[in-house]
Amino acid sequence: MDDLDRYRARISEHAKHDLDAIYVYIAETFLEPKMALSLVDEIEKGILGLDTMPQRCPTRKIGVYANHGYHQLFVKNYTVIFRIDEKKRRVIIITVRYSTSQFLFTKAILYKEK
Repeated sequence: MDDLDRYRARISEHAKHDLDAIYVYIAETFLEPKMALSLVDEIEKGILGLDTMPQRCPTRKIGVYANHGYHQLFVKNYTVIFRIDEKKRRVIIITVRYSTSQFLFTKAILYKEK
């Protein structure tokens, strides 16, 4: 792929804080610094993967960032919320949030007892 077709990822200060908080929480709560580092590395790898076709990620349909042109990338149990600046060929990472399984949430709605 030509470099002109690629996007550059820019991580907001808020998202950097989110990644730090994820690391600290797992490393200190579960006493698993290696696992924490591995998870943050995997999230960052997913973010860097947005350099090609970031539009492949669905737009956000629920929550604070819903219906305002934000996209979401799922990595493990985390959701990366971002927007795309087509003019500057840039992906701006807004926040990284813990998210429950979408499968369980959907299943609960679909099979709700009446």
